Amino acid sequence: MERTEVLVSAEEMERQRVFAEQVHVLPHRPKSYHVVTYGCQMNAHDSEKIAGMLEAMGMVSAPRREDADFVIFNTCCVRENAERRALGNVTWLKEVRKEKPEMLIGVCGCMIQEPGMAEKILKQYKFIDLAFGTANLHKLPEMMYDLLNGGERIVQVEDKDVISEGLPIRRLRHDAAYVTIMYGCDNFCSYCIVPYVRGRERSRDPEQILREAEGLLESGVKEIMLLGQNVNSYGKGLPGDITFAKLLKRLDDSGIPRIRFMTSHPKDLSDELIDVMAGGKHILPQFHLPVQSGNDEILRKMNRHYTREQYLDRVRRLREAIPGIGLSTDIIVGFPGETEEQFADTMSLIDEVQYDSAFTFIYSPRTGTKAAGMPGMIPDEEATNRIKRLIDLQEGLQQETMKRFIGMEEEILVEGLSRRSKLAVSGKGKHGISITVSGNAEDIGTILRCRVNGLKNNTLIGERET
Repeated sequence: MERTEVLVSAEEMERQRVFAEQVHVLPHRPKSYHVVTYGCQMNAHDSEKIAGMLEAMGMVSAPRREDADFVIFNTCCVRENAERRALGNVTWLKEVRKEKPEMLIGVCGCMIQEPGMAEKILKQYKFIDLAFGTANLHKLPEMMYDLLNGGERIVQVEDKDVISEGLPIRRLRHDAAYVTIMYGCDNFCSYCIVPYVRGRERSRDPEQILREAEGLLESGVKEIMLLGQNVNSYGKGLPGDITFAKLLKRLDDSGIPRIRFMTSHPKDLSDELIDVMAGGKHILPQFHLPVQSGNDEILRKMNRHYTREQYLDRVRRLREAIPGIGLSTDIIVGFPGETEEQFADTMSLIDEVQYDSAFTFIYSPRTGTKAAGMPGMIPDEEATNRIKRLIDLQEGLQQETMKRFIGMEEEILVEGLSRRSKLAVSGKGKHGISITVSGNAEDIGTILRCRVNGLKNNTLIGERET
């Protein structure tokens, strides 16, 4: 079925606001909620919107799911393990509800958008009260109102690619915030389910993004993370010549102290974007650039649209323009048909690039993707062996690459107390690496200057400067 793009009207958003008010005054509404989130930063930001809508309905957050009147699981389906874990935890809650029969259970997110999942929920998970897809998120107040007044289960999944502005948000942090700039993906990498569950690319209006960012700045937010499945292709379908580089430049000029973004596709990484980053005042020198494989034939089978050499050219260009830039990546091992020689190409690329960090995964087939039907599945034992060797190599290289920071001055946005000491705090430096310095709870949410004087595992140790 062909999906359609819909900009949710202001009238519809007002209608949902009214439903939230109506739920708020219902005497039998749930009084507390708990959101369980799986997956990426975009899912985490969706959970902030879910929490915002639930609080507009008069609910308060419960620290533990078993204590809440309404528990909702915001799911991911990019990897099979995440899906199994989500369904396992939902089933566990069924047992909890035997002691608390008034509890309501909801499931939403990418997993619900998968073909056939709605029917599976209806038939096999009859204890789930509410299930909805990514296109229905903004309708949560209406669905909750109908559930509480009708008493019947609600399952809604639509094949639409929506953009909804103005949803209430309960942000997880007061000092840092996610800002979604675009939704969906047009790349159709052969292993990835995202275009099928998140829809095709659609970009938010730049003025809406700027207004949101300026409001965050006024509220005291010191760092924003711009989100999109492929931020580099931002602007597609919008009027004018807006690009991600131009949007980033405008945000940089707005005065927000720290700006990060993810995720970027190597094929769309332009010189314009690199130049904007190099000349930026507030754009942090960090770049997440997924490579997935170091072998050209595997990259072709993955439908990545770049070669090893083209990828390395972008890395060289970044490092020339922004010396010392923090680089991270994603890598998949055990892709169908991957030979030992092709895996060795990935190992040699890691050795050549020397990333600050790498997120590594064993290939997981997803029903509905092209790769799921490819021959040559790698046995589990061999795939596990490969990823262990890759992790061992990356961890050794990472210790060496991080030594370049020793003696440097850094700035940290403090996220919390150190897990190892109550007399220390930690947070991300400008290059995206965790740094620990002396401090206490009063430092949380502030930006500290320090000089790096050591490292331990994957964390830098700094001495704070006055």
